[in-house]
Amino acid sequence: MNEEKKVLIGMTPEELSKEVELLGMPRFTAKQLTKWLYEKRVANIDEMTDISKANREKLAEKFCVGTMNHVLRQESVDGTIKYLFPVITQKPEQSLKRVETVFIPDKERATLCVSSQVGCRMGCHFCQTGRQGFEGNLTAGDILNQILALPERERLTNIVFMGQGEPMDNIDAVLRATEILTAPWGFAWSPKRITVSSVGMPNLRRFLDESLCHVAISMHAPLPEVRRKLMPAENGMGIEKVVEMLREYDFTHQRRLSFEYIVFKGVNDSRRDMDKVLELLKGIECRVNLIRFHKIPDADLEGVDQQHMEMLRDYLTARGITTTIRASRGEDIFAACGMLYSKERGE
Repeated sequence: MNEEKKVLIGMTPEELSKEVELLGMPRFTAKQLTKWLYEKRVANIDEMTDISKANREKLAEKFCVGTMNHVLRQESVDGTIKYLFPVITQKPEQSLKRVETVFIPDKERATLCVSSQVGCRMGCHFCQTGRQGFEGNLTAGDILNQILALPERERLTNIVFMGQGEPMDNIDAVLRATEILTAPWGFAWSPKRITVSSVGMPNLRRFLDESLCHVAISMHAPLPEVRRKLMPAENGMGIEKVVEMLREYDFTHQRRLSFEYIVFKGVNDSRRDMDKVLELLKGIECRVNLIRFHKIPDADLEGVDQQHMEMLRDYLTARGITTTIRASRGEDIFAACGMLYSKERGE
């Protein structure tokens, strides 16, 4: 991507208005641009036919739409498709960066799992992305490109921010992307179609205050001493503090709260662990999603069998917390976050 040109996707109408004014164009040009970018979703400025040719040329000198197609695609036997997208805004002197996106079709539902960072600072021991370390934040344009450049974009019903990175560690770009996705002038999606995940950190409060999207908390262990070994983020804002914060918000109406729980054999799969989950979440309107562990290279963790997963699900559900087992998808195509990117880099 030419670094001398500004990327249009990710800009708000107010920002577009300032930019066209600087170029001496009428202010209504910003409305036209907004419509072409987010409603009609064109790939280049030349397609914006209700803007005069002279103004399109003027815009093209300074700007580009910014969408970039995937560089790698892998399709699973179950229909799940994993894409590797380039990072739009990286500078020529930087090492090549890629970001993973997963399209998950399921009958009438089609979910896209998007990334918010290249790599991740959180360092979770069960996550391949965490092993890569942190390589940079994505811009709102980089996040939106995963949707706009997706071949299946017209089929999408839901978006989850559960790919590479910790969304709350890139709060400005994530809030901007979700604003564009839900604003009447943007994609005009309902916030109910979007779920944003987090390990739990102070920026979560800002997200809860400024967005109406669903929230998914990566719990993975209810006991702080166990969670700390799995997730260094427990040393920052522990799960008990996260839950305490969440109690201040209303999840009984439109917005939904869920807790993600990867089950590890002999680590977090005991009756004691489930009783702690019940104690921790008592009185909160939420659900728990139990997740099978996708094995990553050199990990000293193991998953559990289907019977054990069902036992944990039934134990929690019988005691008042709606609990589901998330279906495993794409296991034959490097399904775990970060694995496709690592493979491409030869790690």
